[in-house]
Order: sequence, then C-alpha cells, then structure tokens
Amino acid sequence: MNKFGRLLNIFRRETPGDSLVVRVSSAAEAAQSLIEQGHLADERGEPEEALRLYRAAIAKDPSSPDAQMNLGNALNAKGELAAAVQAYQRALAIDPAHAKSHYNLGIAQLGHADPASVEVHFASAVRLCEDFPQAWVGLALAREAQGNVDGAIEAYRDAIRVRPDFVEAHRNLGGVHLQLGRIDLAVQTFREALSIRADDSELMVNLAKALQEKGEIDEAIKQCSRALALVPDHAGAYGNLLFALNYHPDKSAQEINQVYRDYDAKFGGPHRSAWREHTNDRGTARRLRVGYVSPDFCMHPVRHFLEPLLAHHDRSAIQVHAYAELIHDDAVTQRYRGYVDHWIATAGMSDDALAERIRADRIDILIDLAGHTAHNRLGAFARKPAPVSVAWIGCGHTTGLSAIDHLLTDVASSPPGSEPLFAEKPWRLATPTYVYRPAEGMGDVNALPAMQRGYVTFGTLTRSVRINHRTIRAWAEILKRVEGSRLVVDSKNYQDEAMRAALTYRFAAHGIGAERLELGAHTPPWDVLRGIDIGLDCFPHNSGTTLFETLYMGLPYVTLAGRPSVGRLGSTILEGAGHPEWITNTEAEYIDKAVALASDVPRLAVLRQQLRADMQASPLMDEAGFARKVEAAYRSMFKRWAETPA
Repeated sequence: MNKFGRLLNIFRRETPGDSLVVRVSSAAEAAQSLIEQGHLADERGEPEEALRLYRAAIAKDPSSPDAQMNLGNALNAKGELAAAVQAYQRALAIDPAHAKSHYNLGIAQLGHADPASVEVHFASAVRLCEDFPQAWVGLALAREAQGNVDGAIEAYRDAIRVRPDFVEAHRNLGGVHLQLGRIDLAVQTFREALSIRADDSELMVNLAKALQEKGEIDEAIKQCSRALALVPDHAGAYGNLLFALNYHPDKSAQEINQVYRDYDAKFGGPHRSAWREHTNDRGTARRLRVGYVSPDFCMHPVRHFLEPLLAHHDRSAIQVHAYAELIHDDAVTQRYRGYVDHWIATAGMSDDALAERIRADRIDILIDLAGHTAHNRLGAFARKPAPVSVAWIGCGHTTGLSAIDHLLTDVASSPPGSEPLFAEKPWRLATPTYVYRPAEGMGDVNALPAMQRGYVTFGTLTRSVRINHRTIRAWAEILKRVEGSRLVVDSKNYQDEAMRAALTYRFAAHGIGAERLELGAHTPPWDVLRGIDIGLDCFPHNSGTTLFETLYMGLPYVTLAGRPSVGRLGSTILEGAGHPEWITNTEAEYIDKAVALASDVPRLAVLRQQLRADMQASPLMDEAGFARKVEAAYRSMFKRWAETPA
C-alpha cells in the first residue's frame, strides 16, 4: 500500500467523527443520535447500515456539518471518492470553520487533486485546531507532494510536538530524511518510533533500509528478520532482506541463493495450485502482446535503458502494454505513454486484480522491470498471469520466483554454470543485456585532469551501500601505491556530514588521511566526473548506471567480476564497450590493474578522448539493434512455449 493509502486508513481509525456542535434543537439531538448509531454500525462492520444512518441524520438536520462529514467518511471507505468529496464540501458550506471536514477533504483528495489546493485544507484544519496531529501530517504530505521538503519536515515536527507518541509522524519524518540522504537522522528517527511501538514490522523494514544505506548490512538484515518473525508473510520485509543480502561483502552466492529459494517457497509456492492454463493463440508468426510491469515509468535511472528499447520496438510485430505502478506522472511518463499501445495504471490494484487484468489482456510475454525494488508487483507474477514471463533490469539479479520463466541476461553477467543461482532460466543475449541512452546535458569530454594537476584522481559515484571493508581495503592500497593520488566518492549519501565523517574514519584506519579524499554529493555529477581520471567499480555488488556515465565521460574503470549478475554488471558493460582488459577476477588483480592504468598518464589522456566514440560505435548504444535482439528473444521464448504441449 502506498503512503497516502496507509495514512488514510490510520487516520480513519484515529480521527473520530463525533460532533463538536452545541445541540440547540431536538432535530440536532436526533441527528447526533443517528450519527452515533452510524459509528456503532461502522464498528460492527456494517457499512451500508452506517450510510443509511448518516443519511437519516442529514434528513433530520440538514444543517449538521457532522452528519455530512460522517457520510463523506463512509463513502470514502467504500471507494466512492467523488461522492465523499461532495459530502465534505457540503459540510464546509454549512460551517467553513469545521476543522475535521477540512482535514477529511484533504485526505480524500491527497494523491488525486492538485497538492497545492489540498494543502489549503490541511492548513485550515491546523489553523482552526492546532492540537490536531493527523492534520499536521496531512499538511506535511501535501507539502512533500509539491517538493517542499523543508515545509514537510516542519509540519511533521509540529505533529510530534502536539502528540509525541504519534508513530506515523515519526515514520514519515524518517522517510523524508532517508529520501534526502540524511541517513543518520533517518536511523535516529526510526529508532525513536520503534521505542514507541516496538512491534511495528513496517518500522523495522524502514530502519533496515536506512541501515542498509549506512552500509550496516548485518544490522539491516537483523531488522528484516525481526519483521519477518512478527509477520512471516511480510513480502516487503523479505524483499528488503534479499536486497540487503545482495550487498553483503562476505556471503557467498550460494548462501544468498538459499534465502531466495525460501522466498519462493513462501511467496511463490502457495499460488501454484491456482495456476490456470493459458489459452493464448499459439501462432508464432503473429503480432505478440508484450507487457512491461514497472513502478518507474518516470524520471528514474531505468529510463536510460528502457526508453531506447520501447522507442525502437517494431510495433507491427509487438503490441506493447505498460502496467504502470505510479502515483504521480512527470514529463518522462508522458514520453513513455507515446511508446506503448496500451497504458494501464495499476496503483491500487491488488495482485489478484492485476493478474486477472493481464490475463484478460491476453499478454503473451510479461516483463518485470523492478525485481525487489520498491513498489514491485512480484505478487502478480507469482500468479502466472501470462504464458511467458521474464525478469530484466530491476535489481539486476534473480527475483527468486520460479513462476518467472526467464532472466534476460548474457554470458558476461551470468556465465555458464551459474544457472543454479537463478530461480528463472537464464536467457542469454549476445553481450550486453543493456542499451544506454545518455542523460541530456552531460556535455563534452574534457582533457585529462592529471595532465594539469600532476597527480591521478580515482573516483566513484556509488551509493554508500556498495562501499564495504573489502572495497575500502582495495582502494586504500591503490592510493598507497600511486603516490600523491586522490579518491573522489560522490553520491547523495555523502551530503550527510556524519556519513562523510564515518567514511573518512574508515580510510584513516588503513593509513589514508582525509586530505586524500574528496567526499560529496553533486547533482548532476558531470563536473565531478570531469575531475576524475580513473573510475573504480564496487564489489561484490557492482555499481550500475554510473558505470555507463563514467565511460561516456571518457573514464576507464576497473571492475572485479564476482557473483553472477549483481557482481558482473561492470564486466557486461566493459565487454559491450569493447574494453574487457579492465575486468579483473581477484582483489589483487583489481589493485594491480588500477595502479597500472595510473602509471601511464599519456595513455589515459588518449583514452579520455576515445572512450565516448568507442561506446557510440558499440552495442551499448545501438538502440535499434538492441530492440531487434530483444524482440528475437521474445519470439523465441514464445515459440518454445507454443510448441510445448499444454
């Protein structure tokens, strides 16, 4: 459930509908009695009876704002949003100072109407009744929706001031800190919330996400495990557990794979008995219906890889359906709409409903683009709604669901022999499994910084979760062996002073002083890349989009080929670009390769001017060629299904 929906349900429970109006007539008293009876009907789970009683209250006293508001609450609970909004508006027409109607109208419209107009109602509610913590949280959400994060933080703090034990205010405040990269504050806020409600599994998962961003993988795993001990079927906790395990620096691929198998047994296995035969036309030469399922049809890094594929699909051969798990559209969303034949908004659909919609659309091939990232719809895939299903992009690894037939991959990422590590059967394209479209405004490649500075600068744009004791050990050794060299680490996480201090301390333990580190957060990071000579990939979980950006800006990078899939993305990119010479297989080789690159500055200067052209001429940026390659794979997958007896 999205944040808006969760809060609406909580507030419906916590915000009573009792009247504050002074009873001045027998009609008002009768209406109030009917309202109270309606509350009792609500509590008994009799929504139609509650509706009847609220309407009767309005008939008794048409001037009662409380009766109109409670009717709105009941209609909203039924999902009749437009009718609920009208009821709240009638309440406010009767009494413009009715704080709870302002609040409930704001909740009803949150996520549906212009957030600036929604903010007005929450602001009115807190102006009329300052001691109204739910309204302060509503005000914060409306501000968040407009990008006013400072105003949102202020409103969350007001909610906590009014009601210090209001867990939802703490939870959402922690979420804003996490979104802003204020990791220590996020951890602190989630821990405060858990001190109030120690058995809240959602808070444990949120804390795990923040701890993961700090690089405290073991503690993040512990919090996910605590959540699962309380709620064994908590799919979000399991997804975050799997996500955290992928980054663990010391666990083997086999250990991690066992947890994926457990996930499949718990969340995939129970649906197998309900799988139904697919009656899709088995003709293999016809136009195929292909469905893409994603929460990221918007301004998200996946656009660099998904847009070029969708833009170049042969629509005479492929009918494209987009199943979009979005709350808000943006300019990129509008571009995506133009690439597809059918756009289906899925937010609010249950997994059963989404699976039935996909089946009704007679999708032939269904592609998951999220994996275990936020707002995924793996629950729908577990129900086997299409004859062929495929995992691609997402978190760059197996979903763990054996209900998904294939993982779209390549030999560099998933070498022969790695098949047991995937729930899906690897379907290997010619390397690479990606095509890259650069972001707008990256600008030209500059001259090699080392030529002017007289020293070499290494760098990475990675998130903190990928930096661990192994990467720090290797990077520190490189800095020791390359005299005068510097290391740039730049990502959103390092706008947090506490995060910068912690990383500086960890390098100091290896004898590297703060003067050799440049830690920061810049968006966009193109000028940061212009100041780096050599890129350093992370391991055992490689970096992602930033590796493409690094090459495109003229920087060679060194990668360590580790665990299949997540630990070999760097290898896939270098193979695709025609530069496998920078792929290594051990930490010692990784260090040696980086040192060797740094020892030949004139060669680095030549590479600087050559790499972008190498990429542009390679399969990494052949958009039409990649689309043909993927379409051929889809048709072969479907042919295999079509020729298999039912």
